[in-house]
Amino acid sequence: MSLHMRLAFHSPLMLCLILLAFAGSVNARGSLPDFVPLVEKNSAAVVNISTTRKISSAQHPQIQLPDQLPEDMFGDLLRRFFGEGGAAPHAFDTTSLGSGFIISADGYVVTNHHVVQDADEILVRLSDRRTFTAELMGSDPRSDIALLKVEADGLPTLKFGDSSDLKVGEWVLAIGSPFGFDHSVTAGIVSAKGRSLPRENYVPFIQTDVAINPGNSGGPLFNMQGEVVGINSQIYSRTGGFMGLSFAIPVEMAMDVVAQLKDKGYVSRGWLGVLIQEVTRDLADSFGMTRPAGALVAQVFPDSPAQKAGIRVGDVILAFNDQDVPRSNALPPIVGRTPIGEAASVRILRDGQELTLEVAIGELPADEEIASQSSTPKPAQTPKSTLGMQLETIPDDMRQELGLAQGGLIVRQVEGEPARSAGIRSGDLLLMVNNRSVDSLAALEELIASLPKGRPVPILLQRGGNPVFIALRIPE
Repeated sequence: MSLHMRLAFHSPLMLCLILLAFAGSVNARGSLPDFVPLVEKNSAAVVNISTTRKISSAQHPQIQLPDQLPEDMFGDLLRRFFGEGGAAPHAFDTTSLGSGFIISADGYVVTNHHVVQDADEILVRLSDRRTFTAELMGSDPRSDIALLKVEADGLPTLKFGDSSDLKVGEWVLAIGSPFGFDHSVTAGIVSAKGRSLPRENYVPFIQTDVAINPGNSGGPLFNMQGEVVGINSQIYSRTGGFMGLSFAIPVEMAMDVVAQLKDKGYVSRGWLGVLIQEVTRDLADSFGMTRPAGALVAQVFPDSPAQKAGIRVGDVILAFNDQDVPRSNALPPIVGRTPIGEAASVRILRDGQELTLEVAIGELPADEEIASQSSTPKPAQTPKSTLGMQLETIPDDMRQELGLAQGGLIVRQVEGEPARSAGIRSGDLLLMVNNRSVDSLAALEELIASLPKGRPVPILLQRGGNPVFIALRIPE
């Protein structure tokens, strides 16, 4: 040992620093969570789910095979799948895998709707390798929850927690069967709460970075107390595999759905009867708001609870039953959880003034009924240019077909500013400017002349059958 090293070890100060560094390293390792007790206690209640669905090869494009195929496995496989030389189609089975968990000792099991959708047979395999044929008690596509029942008693169950108590950054753990590997355990942290995903309006998802892959769907998400706080439902991926973005359904919402499926086989949700959109910074400025907030009403359905309560297109819903609506995606889950027939208070912003209306909540109709109230406009003839776009009036027969109460102009072509910067497109219907209906080209020009120059105003369009607000800045 060199003289310098001997001196260093004999120095009291250096020795203290070495000991402190070692202790810090041990404490850092010791501070990581111990998942072993959680897994040992709960894994028996997590199940593997496999489904079988019969599909005819007639559902797939037929391939004309050559008359002579080599007598090998590849040729035999092609014949069995596609038929001999394009002959009569054959039925074959397709299988899928997922996860689930037991919620009662007498055999009720929860999983995802998409795991068991259209299945002819559902098999539930327990950790002790017992396998049961399950009965589908009910399934809800809007929340992606399904309830199964197997004929068994004395099964292990899980304890439920409260997802509202989760904090962003805390540890969570998933148990499932990714790619069919039973009872795989993965862990991570809560990345965000209350996430809204495209076409998933009624679920405020829990976002995590827990590794979730095909086969994990329907499995439980645990907090560190061993309580189920969510049901793993989907991932965001560009590859089909895990990329760090996983989404779980909050357990309270899932259990409410389960209770309805168990009781009546389907799920009822509250309905307000409006189409809404996000309030952007420019739209907030046009409404005189200090910051973007709330849900902007782009359409009110006829004979809906909202129409009966006096809610109008252009209103901004700020709160529902005294619960703030910070963003538009927060409103549907709140309304959906409201009991049908219950009176609810809705605080709105209209023409710069806050109002509170009372609305009797209705029952959410099927998606097809909602979609049927929108349609696509037909072309017209004589356009006139204003605000950087060519406009023409909507014929009465077209307006009736589209269900428009009155007025409206068709955007035939976008030529310049400010229409181009606002994002207006050819084929849009211009319905309202600054929350005033547009009945004619002359009325539009008169309205524009009265508006403050250089400031954004809200413009209501109908695009592809759907209403949408944008902010358009009136040129100086």
